[in-house]
Amino acid sequence: MSRHVLTIEELSDESLALIYALALEEPRDVLGGRAVALVFEQPSLRTRSASSLAVRALGGWPIFITGEEIGLDRRESVEDIGRTLATYYDTCALRVRDHAVFSRLASVVGDRLGLVNLLSAVAHPTQALADVLTLAEHFSRGDPSGLAGLRVAYVGDVTNVARSLAVALRRLGADVVLGAPTPYQLSAGGPEDPRRVARGALHLSDSAAEAVAGADVVYTDSWVSMGWEAERAERTAALEMFRVTEELLALASPDAVVLHCLPAHRGEEVSATVLDSDRSLVWRQVAHRVSAMRGVLRWMMEET
Repeated sequence: MSRHVLTIEELSDESLALIYALALEEPRDVLGGRAVALVFEQPSLRTRSASSLAVRALGGWPIFITGEEIGLDRRESVEDIGRTLATYYDTCALRVRDHAVFSRLASVVGDRLGLVNLLSAVAHPTQALADVLTLAEHFSRGDPSGLAGLRVAYVGDVTNVARSLAVALRRLGADVVLGAPTPYQLSAGGPEDPRRVARGALHLSDSAAEAVAGADVVYTDSWVSMGWEAERAERTAALEMFRVTEELLALASPDAVVLHCLPAHRGEEVSATVLDSDRSLVWRQVAHRVSAMRGVLRWMMEET
C-alpha cells in the first residue's frame, strides 16, 4: 500500500519518529533508479532543491514538472493528471495551492502512487519536519523527543507553515504560542489544526511582546506570500508590531534562537540584524530540508 505525507496531523507518532530517525541516517540507495515526480504549481528554491537532492541521494531520478506544464484543472483535470502520474511513477511530491488536490488525486490513484505535500494553502509538513530536526540538533543532541517543554513563539501571519509547525511541536510535548492580530490568527478546523493535538500547550495572543516573552525559539514567516501582493500595504500595516527585531527578541529567553522558513523580506517581518545574527538557525533549517525529505522518502519506501 502506498504511503502519503500530506499533513503532520495524519502521521502517527511512530511514523514521525521513524521519519526523524531515517532523516539523520546516512543515505542509502532505496529508490533503485526509480523516478520521482516533483510537481510545482508555484515557484520554489529550497523545496525544489531539497527534494531533488534527496531523490538523487537515495538513488532515484527527480523529474521536475512546472505548473504551466501540468495545468491542474486547466490543461486537464486533476484526476486525469493523477492517472497519468500513476502510470509513470511510484511517488509524486507536489507543491499546490489547493489542498483538496491531494484528496482528488488519492481518489483515483489508489495504492499505485505515494503522495507528498511539498506545500499547500493549509499545510507544509516537510518544512515542519526540517524545523523539528533543526531544533533537536540545537537543543537536544538530535533527539526530537528531547524538545518536550520547549517554548516556541511564532509571530506574524499564522500561515500553513505555522499550522504544521505547531502540530509537530505539540506532538513532541513542546509549548507553542501563536502571536498575531486577530484577522491573521489561527482559524479553527481544516486538515492541519494544532487545536486537536492533546500534548504540549497551545496559546494564542494578539500581542507580539506577550507571545515572545520567555520563549526559547522565535519563529516568523513572510507576511506577503505569492498571490497576496495586492494586500502588501494592508498586511504590512496590520503586522508591523510583530516584526522580529532585536528589541522584540530581547523579551525572549537570553539563549533564544530565531527561525524563518524563507524567503525572508528583510526589514519587513524580520530585521537583517536578527536574521544574520549568531542566534539565527535559518541556514540549518535550509540544510535540514534535504534531511527531512530523505526521511520522508525512506519512510514511504517502508524502511525501518
